Formats: sequence, C-alpha cells, structure tokens
Amino acid sequence: MRIHLVNAHLTYPDWSEGGLTAAMVARARTHLTGRGHHVTETRVEEAYDPDVEVERHLDAGLVILQTPINWFGAPWIHKRYVDEVFNAGLHSKAFLTDDGRTRSDPTRQYGTGGRLRGRGFLVSSTWNAPAETFGNPDSVLFKGATLAEALLGITTSYRFVGCTVLEPYGVHDIFRDGDVAAGIENFGAHLDRQLEVLSGSGAAETDHGDLAPVV
Repeated sequence: MRIHLVNAHLTYPDWSEGGLTAAMVARARTHLTGRGHHVTETRVEEAYDPDVEVERHLDAGLVILQTPINWFGAPWIHKRYVDEVFNAGLHSKAFLTDDGRTRSDPTRQYGTGGRLRGRGFLVSSTWNAPAETFGNPDSVLFKGATLAEALLGITTSYRFVGCTVLEPYGVHDIFRDGDVAAGIENFGAHLDRQLEVLSGSGAAETDHGDLAPVV
C-alpha cells in the first residue's frame, strides 16, 4: 500500500524542537517500509505544493497525521495545510464535487459527497494529558470524551471527503509520568491493527476512482 505521512510539528526554538514527533514518524516509516509499504512524507513546516499533496492523498491508501497537541489541537500550520490542500482538492473535484445532498434524493446526508472512499486516515498525537483523562466521565476537562472525540476537529475534514477514520493513537503524559519509549515502540502494533481494519473496509482508491485492493 502507498502510505503518506504528514508531520505537523511546529518548532519553537529552545522549547519544542520536534524530537518526539520525528521519532514517531521514523518509527512509522521504518515499520511500514519493513512491511513492504511504500511511504511518502511531508513535513508541513517546510515548503509543500498543495497540488502535489492532493496527488499524494489520491495515491495513498492511508494518510497518517503525526502531530503534537498544542492547546488541544494540532499546530496552526496544520490548519493552513488542510485549507490549502483540501481547497485544491475541491477546486479540481478530486476530493469531492458537492456536500452529498441532492434535491432528487432527500435521504442523502450532508457529508456524503466525498470521493476518497476506501482510503483511511489515522491521527497519531502526543499529549501532556494522561491517557486516563479520556473516556472518563469524572474528567473535569474532557467530561467523558474519548481520544477520538477530542480529535474531531482534525478528523472530520477527512471523513467529509470520504475517508475511513481509523482508531487514533496517542502518546500521553509526555512531560511527567508517561512511558514515551513504550509509546514509540507500540506504535507499530497499532498500525498493523488499523491496516487490518482498513483492509476489511473495502478497496482503496489509488488513482481518481480506479480501485485496487488494500494489501
């Protein structure tokens, strides 16, 4: 499978240099290439061409976003990346042609017009928040929200264009008591499980609607 890695780290000199994000990306790349997958990578902080990114999304059976969580979301450069790339995919009609609704069929729901069906999207994120704060109804901050629910602001754009949103991965409590080394190591097993889920969800579109099996 072709897999595209998006590194959304934003450098803050002498504070956040991107070492953990780079380690997670390297872990994913090494693990996936070792399984025979073809991996491409974009570092959002560096220059990128939105039209090239559209093609990488179309070629990929899976897009993986690796991001730190800054103030409960990805760094602002990732929002710019999504705006630029998804607008290019909208204008070219490669990602979608409409929002899914049609007057001829009122049962068609908003958000069902995407053309990237069969492809997957996975968020791997690093947090100061401990894992036990998610899915915990006693959490003062998240009030029972799961990790997947906390990431809806990131994942909904991909669901809107038809992608299957896979179970997210998190490395938690990175500044205090978290086992960061184990979080990096265990990422590979999570990727394997999610690739199995994706392979069971149908074929992955690899080129403007041509279908090829997810392998």
